[in-house]
Amino acid sequence: MDPRALPPRLVIDPSLPPEISVELRSSPHILRMARTGKRMDTTFNPALLFVLPGFFMVIGVVFAVPAAIVVAIGIGLITLFRWMALDGSYRTTRRRLRLAYAHADRYILPEDLDYPCQQLLRRAQNAVEVILNSKVNRAGLIDTIDNQVTLPEEVWQIAQRLRKLSAMHAEHGKIVPRELPPGMEEAFRPYSNALDAAWTSLAQRVRHLEKYAKQVIKTDKVYQTHRRLEALAARTPEYQRLIAETVRDELAHQHIRELADQAAHARKLFEESITQARQAAGALLRTPLTRD
Repeated sequence: MDPRALPPRLVIDPSLPPEISVELRSSPHILRMARTGKRMDTTFNPALLFVLPGFFMVIGVVFAVPAAIVVAIGIGLITLFRWMALDGSYRTTRRRLRLAYAHADRYILPEDLDYPCQQLLRRAQNAVEVILNSKVNRAGLIDTIDNQVTLPEEVWQIAQRLRKLSAMHAEHGKIVPRELPPGMEEAFRPYSNALDAAWTSLAQRVRHLEKYAKQVIKTDKVYQTHRRLEALAARTPEYQRLIAETVRDELAHQHIRELADQAAHARKLFEESITQARQAAGALLRTPLTRD
């Protein structure tokens, strides 16, 4: 399946403290509960802390069970139900749900977006993933804009605007009738044009990311070839000696010059590719998206 056809991944504001981000990311289903306004669903009823012990006390009186035993049973049941209420998984889920409600505006779920916006966000995520996982990025050769920080922030800003655009698309669809009375089209057109302009701007932003990613892929290929050539270049003296020992003098000099020229040409191609990748990154940052 084409990765671009898949729904986007969860997006979390990269400015959140790491410990909160990890908690939110670990339980997408809890984030969905918070988004739909659901609360903890638990079968534990606190009234049982009083009803059941009381019931056993009545049984004890009726059947003449010693009071000490009745008290022990009551305390045991209270302790048991209290432990059930405070069970570790329950506490963890409750804590994460509280975090999800507290930071409801700091994460974006796929279902927060309509289908076109989902696809656009997925494209942005795919491009950033390619860049961050590239060998040249990991080697620090193109990281002149601090990709590890800048690119997640870029995806977050795009996702925020897509969420707002999706909401306005839905609202627009409810307000504007499918069939307008004659002569009324012009009155509604500026609103439709505003939505179209926002979409065009965000789509252009994503294309910039994809252009950067394509250049990084190209640079990665050149980088891998360059590393192989560097490994050979380290053995250039051996090749030169081999030629000098086995080929006529004039031809030997020609081959030796070719070795040096090829190494220089490979380095030039690699440096040009790095420069092009950095230029693509620069184009992306010339019109930065800012936080609302």
